[in-house]
Amino acid sequence: MKNTLLLFLLGFSFVGIAQDSYSLTEESKLTIDGTSTVHSWTVAANSISGKLTAAANAPKKILFDVDVAEIMSERGPTMDNKMHAALKKDEYPKILFELKEVKSTNILVGSLTIAGFKKDVEIETEIVAEGISIKLTGSKKITLQDFGMTPPTAMFGQIIVGDEVTVQFDLVFVKD
Repeated sequence: MKNTLLLFLLGFSFVGIAQDSYSLTEESKLTIDGTSTVHSWTVAANSISGKLTAAANAPKKILFDVDVAEIMSERGPTMDNKMHAALKKDEYPKILFELKEVKSTNILVGSLTIAGFKKDVEIETEIVAEGISIKLTGSKKITLQDFGMTPPTAMFGQIIVGDEVTVQFDLVFVKD
């Protein structure tokens, strides 16, 4: 009888900590907003992928990446090439985020790797779980020089990109 009760309690405890896997959907969006000495600009990440593991609809693990070559502007190839060079696209083709912890109900703490430079960041995030999906929405200001990047210039240094950009994201993960 004791063995049966022990097996029942062990089995119940494993059910209580079950985790679900989720994959990033195509409806997810990530943009980067910045400024220059001439105009404001926005670029879109056209190729993003990610996995999320959750327990009781709360993120426990997130692995997320952005394909640098697919970050594109509406201003054409000159801006794209300068941006890709600043991000060191050939050496580091991906921007990576890995969740370390959920600090509170809306603060994600993780490591962000841009242009080969890894840094811990805190990101204020709205987390909404509905049915078979988990949606993460928020923004994060990033200083380019904090990630070893020199802000791009154009027109012989007459146009200079601001050192601070804002990454905005609307990520939708659906249960596998």
